[in-house]
This record gives sequence, C-alpha cells and structure tokens, in this order.
Amino acid sequence: MAMVLREPRPIGTNPLREEDVPLPEISGREVLIEVKVCGICRTDLHIIEGEIPPRKLPLIPGHQVVGVVKKVGDLVTKLRKGDRVGVTWLHSTCGECRFCKRGLENLCERAHFTGYSVDGGYAKYMKSLEGFTFKLPNTYSDIEAAPLLCAGVIGFRALRMCELKEGDKLGLYGFGSSAHLVLQIARHLGFLVYVFTRSRERQKLALELGASWAGTPTEDPGVKLNASIVFAPAGWVALEALKRLDKAGRLVLAGIYMTPIPSINYPLLYHERVIKSVANCTRSDIIKLLNMAREVKLKISVHTFKLRNANEALQILKTKGLRGSGVLIVE
Repeated sequence: MAMVLREPRPIGTNPLREEDVPLPEISGREVLIEVKVCGICRTDLHIIEGEIPPRKLPLIPGHQVVGVVKKVGDLVTKLRKGDRVGVTWLHSTCGECRFCKRGLENLCERAHFTGYSVDGGYAKYMKSLEGFTFKLPNTYSDIEAAPLLCAGVIGFRALRMCELKEGDKLGLYGFGSSAHLVLQIARHLGFLVYVFTRSRERQKLALELGASWAGTPTEDPGVKLNASIVFAPAGWVALEALKRLDKAGRLVLAGIYMTPIPSINYPLLYHERVIKSVANCTRSDIIKLLNMAREVKLKISVHTFKLRNANEALQILKTKGLRGSGVLIVE
C-alpha cells in the first residue's frame, strides 16, 4: 500500500491516492526497507502542489523515513536484515562532478532525491541505496527520529552556515518542525535565540524551549541579531529578517521554495551583511546531526497521522501549521 501522486494539484483536492503497488525489487547496493513512519514536510507540499516542477510521475512522496531493513542486495556489506535505519532527502549522488569532488555532494549535478525523483516513504515498503541509508541510534523512538532526517538536518546545516560564536544572537523566522529543533541545538551551543512567528501558540512553545524572546515577524525584539534563519516560504519575511541584522550579519534561507523577495534597498545589505541559501544536505551533515541530537537530548514535539490520512495531514500543515513535526504512521 502507498499514497501515490499522479498529477500535481492543490492539497485540498486530495491529490494523493491510496493504491496497492508492487513490492520494490532490489539488487546490487540497494536495500528493501519496511517503512514504520515517515515525516511530512513543506517540501512534500511544494512537490504535490507543483510549486517545484515534477521529475517523476506517478510518484510516492516522503523523505523522512524510519524503517527496518527486510532484504539486502548482493553487494551490500554494511547493512543487515533487521537493522533500524533512516532515509533522507538525498537519495544518490554521482561522486564525479565538480561539486562532489569539492565535498559539496548536496549540489551534485546528477543527484536524485527521495520522494521527488525516486519513490519515497509514503508506503509500506521502499528501496534505498546502502550508502545513503543510516543506522539510527536508540536514543529516539521511530516517531521522534523521523523529523531529524530532514527538519533536523536542514536546520542544523543552516545553523552551521550562520557561523555564530558563543553568546551571539540568532533569529528564527517561522517556528515549525525544523525551527523547534534548531532552537534547542542553538541554546546548547550557547547562542541567544529570538523567534518570529505569527502563531501565539508557537511563540509560547519557543519560550518554553528556551527562546530569549518571541513575537511576530514584523515586531522589533529590541536587539540587533548576528544571524537569522528563515524557514517560512514567504519572501516578505526574508526582507523583515534582513532589517533586524547587525553589521556583518548573516541571513540564511532554509527552504527549497520561497515566494519572490521584495526589492531590497541597498542600505539593508551594506555593512557586509550576507544572504545565503541552504540546498539539500550532505551525508556528513546527517551523521553530525545524529551525533548532536544524542548529545543535546532534543525534545521533539510530534503530531501523528495514519498514512492513509496523508492528504489531511498536509492540509493541516499548510493551513494551520503544526506545533512541532508531523509524522505518518504506516500500518
């Protein structure tokens, strides 16, 4: 059983259909995974609704997968049947292009992506490549581990790109699945965190998790920030974030999709302020994040849904948002 996208459409029209699909066949360095849970993500929404041009149709979405290895290909050496594993957005890279050779496999020119260019985890079974499949620590349950595999790792990469020092001030714009994990890591590393979200409930959660301040994206926290991460896919929010940066401040855009950013007056960029974007992640990012999560002992806020209710779960994510992360349970 799987939830299948045959044509990009608004999530309110229930574009994912429950279908019986053949068991994936594996060979070589592939592994067959029995999926236990799969996180939901705004990237899934952008793919399903066609904001990101499709690469494969029909498609089984989902790229925050936790499951158990059921079968291994004849060239697999590091994974065994019964291993508890995770699968992320990055499905494969070529290892040969100019970016791979520079250690930037996240920018690989021939990369494939789970739940986008290959079938993902909104299914009972899926296949993955051994080199892009990760053994998971027992620190977290299946439900808690799923958000680490995209929300966690993308947020972690964005945080590292901020180049902060202990005592620096960090802004987080949007406070969903990724930001509530980043806040805890940032506090563990000694940064002061200021959260910008229109949701009063999520402002309260941010303060509970250790934020120094929480307010709306247009409010002034009363301090200049050394760096900010924008998780919200709205260009106007990026402009608001730029207004709050100190000299030499870094603005990191963490989404795969964003509406147009309004025109920027040069004084907002002057004094060596920098705008960066995060594109995908590397396998090294994932390993470092899993190690960091073990050290920090993250409190992961999760809302669960049954796999067959994926349309409903994504509709809630789009219209109301979630207090933390959304995870589909595969039965």
